[in-house]
Amino acid sequence: MVPHLITALTGPINELEQRILDSMPAIERWFRLEWMEHTPPFYTAVDVRNAGFKLAPVDTDFFPGGWNNLTPAMLPLAVQAAQAAIEKICPEARNLLIIPDNNLRSTYYLMNLAQLGRIFNMAGLNVRIGSISADIKKSTKIDLPDGDSITLDPVVRTKGRLGVKDFDPCTILLNNDLRAGVPGILEDLHEQYLLPPLHASWSTRRKSTHFRCYEEVAKRFGKLIGVDHWLMTPMFEPYGVVDLQSAEGIAALVSRIEGMLTKVKKKYKEYGIKEKPFLVIKADNRTSGNTILSVRDTKDLEAKLRKMGAGLEAGPDPLELILQEGVLTNERVNDAVAEPVVYLMDRYVVGGFYRMHAERGVDENLSAPGSSYVPLAFAESTHLPQPGVRPGGSAPNRFYMYGVIGRLAMLAASYELEATDPDAERYD
Repeated sequence: MVPHLITALTGPINELEQRILDSMPAIERWFRLEWMEHTPPFYTAVDVRNAGFKLAPVDTDFFPGGWNNLTPAMLPLAVQAAQAAIEKICPEARNLLIIPDNNLRSTYYLMNLAQLGRIFNMAGLNVRIGSISADIKKSTKIDLPDGDSITLDPVVRTKGRLGVKDFDPCTILLNNDLRAGVPGILEDLHEQYLLPPLHASWSTRRKSTHFRCYEEVAKRFGKLIGVDHWLMTPMFEPYGVVDLQSAEGIAALVSRIEGMLTKVKKKYKEYGIKEKPFLVIKADNRTSGNTILSVRDTKDLEAKLRKMGAGLEAGPDPLELILQEGVLTNERVNDAVAEPVVYLMDRYVVGGFYRMHAERGVDENLSAPGSSYVPLAFAESTHLPQPGVRPGGSAPNRFYMYGVIGRLAMLAASYELEATDPDAERYD
């Protein structure tokens, strides 16, 4: 199944696709050189939006769930990438412990854990799943709807090392974004690799830091292939701590929104884009439960912001906002609005899927109850490009382009982790 764009297959997105295809040897060399200098995050998932006139990442996840959406045909790529990642980090690794999210009620999430365990087991590791949730007090087997099952064991800590009963891992893989804060049991581990590192978690992470790094990467990449980096980059502004309970706080935010909308409108005018631009207002320092508001104009905006403030989930820290240029998605699967999600491990694209939502619009967040998933054509290894095929006329070329954008976001993630590493030496 190949999703289709509802826009005519002409214009900047095809020019971008052609530049990327024509520059493929230079692009691959550029990535190789970057990975000589930077360490990729262990695994990532990148939400990409194709507006027909620009293609950009809108979110990058350091602790991706949803691995169960990767089809069996994708698994060999994931297994090879897992082997490469483990060999670099701990070549003598024998045991891997996966620490899941504490919310274990979702069958969908448990199937994700089973798939992750399967990938690393096929990569040659003994795998156990160890929960830090207070609800898991003993070894617990859970049967899954697809006939599979997983076993959750309570994590134990002895002599500065984490494990489960009769299992001492070399490497610990977090599939928990620690949005509620870092528990002491994960700190100061002795001779164990914790991946991703604690500073990748939402206890310290900011979306604005990631997009600042992404903008830097995209500017250099745009120069390499000779295109305006805006075609691959959502404009953004970190707002900082916001007060949605006072008239002054709301008025200040409205003023900033107006200013940024004006900047986006100028870009639209430059490219002759007829669509109406919009911004997405979301939490900079939270991932789960953050209210997302799409803004096309400032009419009735103050009332909307008051409502947004009333509906926000309380968090451990004051709410910080990021203003981000909205990127339409003009892709459809079975007439439902869709967006590609690219999955990466180490420095490799290993697969992906389309997130689709029949009840959502082209300018709305699709990661919401009611969403469903269709594998990308990566499933058949068709992400290898086909030089000579006209832009927009080849699914493999389109998916290769998605993989390039995913890798740019992953490279930005590596910059982000370096910039926020509390143990890194700083040279001013």
